[in-house]
Amino acid sequence: MGSKPKAVLKAKFDNKYQYDLKTPADFETAITATGFGWFNILLLLVGCPAAIASVFETAVVSYVLPSAECDLGLDLLDKGILNAMTYSGMITSAIAWGYVADTRGRKAILVWGLLADVICVLCCALSQSIIQLMIAKFIGGLVMGGPFAVLMTYLMEFHNNKYRARVMMCIGIMFSMASLSMPILAYLVLPQNWDFQMWDLKYHSWQIYLAISATPSLLSGVALSFFPESPRFLMSQGRTIEALKAFRTMYALNTGKPKDTYPITKLIDELSASNDQNFEEISISTIEPVTKDPVKDVEEQLKTKDPSPFLALFQKPYLKLSINVYMLNFCILLGQNTMRLWLPQLFASLREFQELSAESMHSMCSILEYNVNKTGLVKETSETCSVIITSDSYTNNIIVAGACFVAFLLASSLINKLGHKRLQIGALMISGSCGFALYWSSTTISTLVITSLYACMGSLAATSAVGTSTVLFPTSLRTMVVCVALMFGRIGSIFGNILFPVFMSFGCIPPFLMVGGVMFMACILSALLPSTKKSDLK
Repeated sequence: MGSKPKAVLKAKFDNKYQYDLKTPADFETAITATGFGWFNILLLLVGCPAAIASVFETAVVSYVLPSAECDLGLDLLDKGILNAMTYSGMITSAIAWGYVADTRGRKAILVWGLLADVICVLCCALSQSIIQLMIAKFIGGLVMGGPFAVLMTYLMEFHNNKYRARVMMCIGIMFSMASLSMPILAYLVLPQNWDFQMWDLKYHSWQIYLAISATPSLLSGVALSFFPESPRFLMSQGRTIEALKAFRTMYALNTGKPKDTYPITKLIDELSASNDQNFEEISISTIEPVTKDPVKDVEEQLKTKDPSPFLALFQKPYLKLSINVYMLNFCILLGQNTMRLWLPQLFASLREFQELSAESMHSMCSILEYNVNKTGLVKETSETCSVIITSDSYTNNIIVAGACFVAFLLASSLINKLGHKRLQIGALMISGSCGFALYWSSTTISTLVITSLYACMGSLAATSAVGTSTVLFPTSLRTMVVCVALMFGRIGSIFGNILFPVFMSFGCIPPFLMVGGVMFMACILSALLPSTKKSDLK
C-alpha cells in the first residue's frame, strides 16, 4: 500500500519562530506537537494523591499533637521537635535524591519512594512513645524527600511553556487539597474515643488517623508505575528513542490518533551535542525580532563541562543565582511551615481556651500564654493531664485550608499574566504584613482571617519559588537544585518550629516578629531574581 507524502508541518512559539519539524526537534517543539489532552489530565489526576502524600508526610503529625499530648507526655519543645523531624530526614537525603534523580531518572524515585513511605507511615501509627514516633518520622522524611522534590519536576517536564506556569499552580492546588483533607479527616477521626489494646500495645484515635494517611502514598505509587519516564530527562541523557516513544504515547492519548502519525520523527541528541559542544542547527524563520530573555542561557555551561551537578551549582555562572534561590526557600519555608504546623495546635488551644474561659475576646497573645502555662507542666503532672478535643477544634483549620484552595484556583488563572516573580513578591508582602498583624489580633474572627491570609499567601509564594527554580536551571541540574533549595527550606522549617515555642516562652512579640520578618526578607530576595515568564525549559 502506498503512502502519501507528509506535508511539512510548522509550529509557532510565542509568535516568534516557525520550526521545520522535518529536522531534529528540540524539547519544546516535540512537547508542543503532542498537544494537551487526556494524557496531561490523567497525569495531573495521578499526581494529586502523590502531592497529598507529600504534604501528609510533612504536616500530618501536627494534627495529632493536641490529641497525643497526654498519651506521649508532650511539652511545647517536644511538639516543635516532632514537627521538625520529617524535615530533618528530608535534609539528610536531599543531595543524594537530587543526584539520583538527575542521573538515573524521575519515575523510579516516585514509584518506589511513595510505596516505601506507606511502610514508614504505618510505623508511625504503631508508635508507642515519643522516641518511636520521632524515629519513624525521621525515616519517613528520609524516604519522602525524593518523591517530594521529583514530583514537581516530573509534572513540569510533561508540559510546554504555554502550560508550565499553570501546571505549577495546579500542583499548588493539589497541595491545598491535601491541606484541606487533613483537617477534614481530623474532624472525623480525632474526636472519636477509639481506644483499644492489642498484644500489650495501646492504640488511640490519633494512631488510626496516622494509619489512614498512608492511603495517598499507596494509590499514587501504584498509579505512577503506568506512566513513562520524563521525556525531558530522556533527551538530556541522549535516550532519544525512549523519549520519542514517550512523546508518541502522549500524542496518541491527547489527540486520539495513532502513534505513528506523530509528526516528529527525530529528536536532537543532547548528550552528543554536549560532548561535541556543537548542537545540530534547527531551521528557524523569525517572525518577530527576538527580545533578550532575562534568564541567561544556562546551557553555556556545556563549554566548561563539570561532571558533578552538585559542584556546578556552586560555580559560575550559577553561584549567585543558586544562593539567591536557596536563601529564598529558607526564608519562605521558615515562615510558612512554622505557621502551617503550629496552626492546628493554636486553634485546638483556642477552642479549649474558649471552653474554659468566659472571656469573649480571645487574642493570639492570650492563646500563646495559655499554651506556655499549660504544657509546661504536662510531664510533671501527666497523671492529671487532660485535653479537650472536639470536632470544632478543627473547624478553623478547614476554613484556612479552604481559603488556600480558592486562592490557588484564582492564582492559576492569573499566573500567565503576572508571572512567578510578580506573584511571589505580592504574596510575600501580604504574608509578611499578616505575620506582624497577628500581634494586634484580639478576636477569633480577626485571628482566623489573618492566619488564613498568611497561610494562603505563604503557600502561593512557596509553590511559585519552586516553579522558578525549575525554569532557571537546565535539565541536568533541575532536580538537584530543587532538592538543594528544598533542603535549605527544610533547614528553615526546623529552625522555625524549634524557635517558635522558645520565642513563645519569651513573650508574645518575638514569634510574630519571626514569622513576619522572614517573609519580608524573602520578598527582597524574590525581587532580585530574573523573570521567568514563559521561559523555555533549558
